[in-house]
Amino acid sequence: MLSFYRINFIALIGLIPLSMSVGVADFHWAELFVSPEQTQIFFLSRLPRTFAIILVGATLAVAGMVLQIVLKNRFIEPSMVGASQSAALGVLIAAVFWPASTLLMKMSIATLSALIGMSLFMLLIRRLSPYQQLMLPLIGIVFGNIIEALTTFVAYETDSLQILSVWFAGDFSAILAGRYELLWLTALLAVVIYFMADRLTIAGLGEHISTGLGINYHRMTRLALVVVAMITAIVVVTVGQIPFIGLVVPNIVSRLMGDQLRRNLPTVVLFGANLVLSCDILGRLIIEPFEIPISTVFGVVGTLIFLYLLFKGTRHG
Repeated sequence: MLSFYRINFIALIGLIPLSMSVGVADFHWAELFVSPEQTQIFFLSRLPRTFAIILVGATLAVAGMVLQIVLKNRFIEPSMVGASQSAALGVLIAAVFWPASTLLMKMSIATLSALIGMSLFMLLIRRLSPYQQLMLPLIGIVFGNIIEALTTFVAYETDSLQILSVWFAGDFSAILAGRYELLWLTALLAVVIYFMADRLTIAGLGEHISTGLGINYHRMTRLALVVVAMITAIVVVTVGQIPFIGLVVPNIVSRLMGDQLRRNLPTVVLFGANLVLSCDILGRLIIEPFEIPISTVFGVVGTLIFLYLLFKGTRHG
């Protein structure tokens, strides 16, 4: 019987050429190196878009898993702790006050904003009882909506509502060669998480246990939050917000394979990439030749799975 990892690896091999084949412009594999037009479509649009989808799906899933381990709650991900919304607010501030700033500058401001947002969220939940864990995602959703409302107000006051939609609604349709390369930094951050995996797993056991095992709990928590903030900021700057990836993927993998972070990370990466690739292909096919943004498609799928996980968790206590 094939393992879940192997199933995802085989699925990714099949989904990559399918993703490259789907689109408004006609593309034929047989003419890839024969027709200059087909070569241009492939290398300027289809290949960068597929790389971007894989990187976003994989790294947001990793960020969600790290958050769930560090905060010891299965029902959270970057958009539920204010990280995505705060990153969007940071990008808006950069666009309003420093319109000529580089992508790296916008990413830095968005990362700082995401860190501030997550820090505020952690202050909010500090007094929450360990027996009220199902309240945490609900508080996170409310907190995120407050930040989103603040961002919308700032955009309205500065006549920036049109550009705000770019960061609130994740979409891969504008991805071209030269406009997605920043996402490769998220792959590097995922590698950092892999080498930190064992220490993060110990830190997830709590402050007293991790300290007894020689792990600096507070340092590991801060480092994990910085990595999550950077991944979230880069994704928001490049393609916008895509909800529920970091919630759905780690939960499904954990239910099937257990809770060991280092062992699960490769499967989380593959499954996250496959799920986002599948939803993106679906969004391109439903109303072809038009396209439904990935944030809408995955938002529907993610919401249904989140509700299932939430109520199943409640039913089993």
